[in-house]
Amino acid sequence: MRDAVTTLIKNYDVIGRYLDRNAMDSLKSYFETGTARVQAAAVINSNAAAIVKQAGSKLFEELPELIRPGGNAYTTRRYAACLRDMDYYLRYATYAVVAGNMNVLDERVLQGLRETYNSLGVPIGSTVQGIQIMKGIVKEQVAAAGVANTAFVDEPFDHITRELSEQDV
Repeated sequence: MRDAVTTLIKNYDVIGRYLDRNAMDSLKSYFETGTARVQAAAVINSNAAAIVKQAGSKLFEELPELIRPGGNAYTTRRYAACLRDMDYYLRYATYAVVAGNMNVLDERVLQGLRETYNSLGVPIGSTVQGIQIMKGIVKEQVAAAGVANTAFVDEPFDHITRELSEQDV
């Protein structure tokens, strides 16, 4: 797993260049948000189960057909699998928030996920909707914890959404 710093250095090393002004600005921005990133991760970690439960409840309230007979979250096993996947996305999104880099999502979560979901008949649209619901809940909780600018929280959730979607959402 790479973070914003190691990725930047690797990219400059590959082209054989010293870090320029753009690189230094990028590093400065990453370090300026470091405390907020760690604080956001602490909020997520201490509330993860509640975030997933709340997001699941809201998703099933918005899309009740998922938990009706024939729905993809119908039966206890499928319902639990849906919440397990949401927890998985939340955990890796938290890693990406701290790292300031989406590589962990690409390497550990997204590679082949859309194809797997399609082959299993898992509806991607509702998965994306659940991820966006989680993003909203996380942003509210991080803001309530005193983080003024929560824009960096959007990036991993939106990255997952973009990569899973057939189109930008």
